[in-house]
Amino acid sequence: MCGICGVVDLKTTPVVDGVVLRRMNRALHHRGPDEEGYHEAPHVALSMCRLRVIDPSGGSQPMTNEDRTVWLVYNGEVYNFHQLRAELEARGHRFRTRSDTEVIVHAYEAFGVDCVRRLRGMFAFALWDAARERLVLARDRLGIKPLYYQQRGDRIAFASELKALLQLPDVGRQLEPQALDLYLTYGYIPSPHTAFCGVRKLPPGHRLVLERSGLRLERYWDFVPAERASRSLREYVAELRGRLREAVRSHLVSDVPVGAFLSGGLDSSTVVALMSLEGAHPVRTFSIGFREAQFDELPYARQVAERYGTQHRELVVEPAVAGRLPELLTHFDEPFGDSSAMPTYLVSELARQDVTVVLTGDGGDEVFCGYEWQRRYEMLKPLYRLPATLRARAPRLAGLLPAGPWRQRASGLLTDVSLSPSEGYLRRMTLFGASQRRELYHGDLRRTLDGHDSLDALRAWLDALPEADFRNRMLYADTHFYCPEDCLTKVDRMTMAWSLEARVPLLDHEVVEFMATVPPEWKLRGFTSKYLLRRALADLLPPALLRKRKQGFSVPVGPWLRGPLYELAADLLLDTRATGRGWLRPEAVRRLLDEHRDGRADHGHRLYALLGLEVWARQYLDRVPGSAAPVGV
Repeated sequence: MCGICGVVDLKTTPVVDGVVLRRMNRALHHRGPDEEGYHEAPHVALSMCRLRVIDPSGGSQPMTNEDRTVWLVYNGEVYNFHQLRAELEARGHRFRTRSDTEVIVHAYEAFGVDCVRRLRGMFAFALWDAARERLVLARDRLGIKPLYYQQRGDRIAFASELKALLQLPDVGRQLEPQALDLYLTYGYIPSPHTAFCGVRKLPPGHRLVLERSGLRLERYWDFVPAERASRSLREYVAELRGRLREAVRSHLVSDVPVGAFLSGGLDSSTVVALMSLEGAHPVRTFSIGFREAQFDELPYARQVAERYGTQHRELVVEPAVAGRLPELLTHFDEPFGDSSAMPTYLVSELARQDVTVVLTGDGGDEVFCGYEWQRRYEMLKPLYRLPATLRARAPRLAGLLPAGPWRQRASGLLTDVSLSPSEGYLRRMTLFGASQRRELYHGDLRRTLDGHDSLDALRAWLDALPEADFRNRMLYADTHFYCPEDCLTKVDRMTMAWSLEARVPLLDHEVVEFMATVPPEWKLRGFTSKYLLRRALADLLPPALLRKRKQGFSVPVGPWLRGPLYELAADLLLDTRATGRGWLRPEAVRRLLDEHRDGRADHGHRLYALLGLEVWARQYLDRVPGSAAPVGV
């Protein structure tokens, strides 16, 4: 695992001052504290910082071929590198190291830019072909590893994280208003946008190629979910079990210690069970819990740990962890509103004391159909047959209930009854709805955003399969949007903050493609989520865990913001620095705080997102460019 960065300019040389290049690289030191590497030549400057995982004594980067015409910096792991190496050796290629990095170099020589289609794993890389004067940037299919870039004509600067690009003198810190609107819509900023004008994320499953003939952005991977079964349920169950076991086996390849996050949910428990079957004894597992019982899954994690005899460690999170919020948020470089980043950060800190690599259960909800909004569609489906005029009256029923969070939840459900499935899904995926954002924004910001519809970003994925079963449309959108832009971003930044490599075997692209052949009724059967996964793992997991409803890796941010954290939130969000930005109306923010404190509504996640926005603004907009990134506010 590494952090990578660099600059390519087809017209100018040298492309960047060496001092600036080293400053860029050292901004990524947490991603790879073991080694640095640089390559500077006409039109190109590449750098990387390495976390040694495969072939620790070899595999140094930038990696090159025999005649030094192809240079590579790379972040990730290629799990089929042994098979690819054998194929390439049969073609006459010769290797100097045992690393997966060198396999990519020779795969490019053999297959050109289509080499990405041959790689099984997680990766983000930059490859410079000096003979062709060609730069190739590529990101893995599911977006597990990040890659940012700025293009100006024939010049491209790139990096694993925004903080490295911000070391360049010509990369400014001007907030993109549309990105702010996207953030307050979703709680994160989806690709290709970033918080900063002129800087972009390379989308998952894409490659970007810069040559003398121009620049092209190409999508190289996708999947289309099946509507009908092509085999029996028993055959699907058996094949899924085999594919999952093989995926976990491939993700265990490492020359350093490996462990696992164990949340107590179905997905992480599946990974730990399969790790144990593959002989990873004893598996080292790490769990996070809470004092608040409704958020705590430690009892289920302990059942799995005891069943498989793991070396198990736990940490209980207290509200005081909010004091570390600026510390962890600085690793995102842009506003990030998912409060589960807090326990992910803490469990990563815990795990890094014992291991360098962890396997996680991320991606299971997208691949196997586990989210609440997917079940809600199944619940409401019979009501969609009612006349639209009758369904339109449903939200009025919420007014009959007493004020409080329960009425808020009922109002959401009844609102979904009145909407189409697509509109209901979009509503469920938003943090602040359109009317709520209009109420929140200052007039100048509202006018700037006039005509911008932030839901278009997600709607495009939902509408990409207009004739498909709606369950498949949701899974497709979740996999392409919510998973990489929120979940995988969170896991990458929070683990790499501690120089910990996280691997996600449930998002092995061969598992994803296999599950795309499974019809939706065997993923979500009635109200039973992850039906096929539960069948495939029935003999490996405790019955109580298989029966329990999804809880999610959630944080008691609502109760905390009514109690010990209320004053902190109010002081930060209503401070003159916050109100002076001209983004949000103070009276609207005060109303959210008061309604939440008094129990009239649950705005916990919205207030957390607003806190994340203000902390980010103080760290990245208020500080002097070029100074060290702070951990306080």
